[in-house]
Amino acid sequence: MEYAVTLDKLTKRFGNFMAVDEICLTIERGEIFGFLGANGAGKTTAIRMLCGLLLPTSGKGMVNGYDIFKESERIKRSIGYMSQKFSLYRDLTGRENLQFYGSVYQIPNGQLNSRIVELADALDLSEFVDRLAESLPTGWRQRLSLAAALLHKPQILFLDEPTGGVDPVFRRRFWEVLYRLADEGSTLFVTTHYMDEAELCHRISIMHRGKIIEMGNPQELIKKHNRPNLQETFISLISRETVDAQY
Repeated sequence: MEYAVTLDKLTKRFGNFMAVDEICLTIERGEIFGFLGANGAGKTTAIRMLCGLLLPTSGKGMVNGYDIFKESERIKRSIGYMSQKFSLYRDLTGRENLQFYGSVYQIPNGQLNSRIVELADALDLSEFVDRLAESLPTGWRQRLSLAAALLHKPQILFLDEPTGGVDPVFRRRFWEVLYRLADEGSTLFVTTHYMDEAELCHRISIMHRGKIIEMGNPQELIKKHNRPNLQETFISLISRETVDAQY
């Protein structure tokens, strides 16, 4: 399969409200793809469709070779998902959380225990994995969530604002882990509000009112729109779309 994700005029309506408006894109395997947009731009709705959690209204879409209209359960089993909100069990240790999620993925016990050790080492979680999740600082909870998303070795990983609420130093370390995953062949689909993180993506798309209004390599987009940085590029594009919509 040449692409990890392929979307063709993917659309989602809620009554008369157009949440996602005919978006088109392709994401290559091993690519770190960033999704930018203000709250309400349609990012979360789009991700929910890609993860097999929400049925599109129209269009076409393939994720990891599976049709998002017909094969949502296969999509769910083949991807990893991590949200900004910590969703693991706070009254369990990190290891107990990983053992539980491993059983959900039906990973045999021997393989699961080895995988937990492997991920704890790779994510520097070894000294924290046997502590209650409730006691962990935010940054380490996020690493634990990432470990849970990686347990079954998904080829595509969806990360919805994964570093929200953590300090800049930890965000940088977290991205070092993401780059290592991409180098190993994982495809990463990331939403973020941090422009410095967006600049670390291989490509980004900018959404506004359900549409993708620009897409490309961050540095190339900065040059294309003759702006000093990505933040100014983002603001100018959103402002242009807002003005155009008024006329």
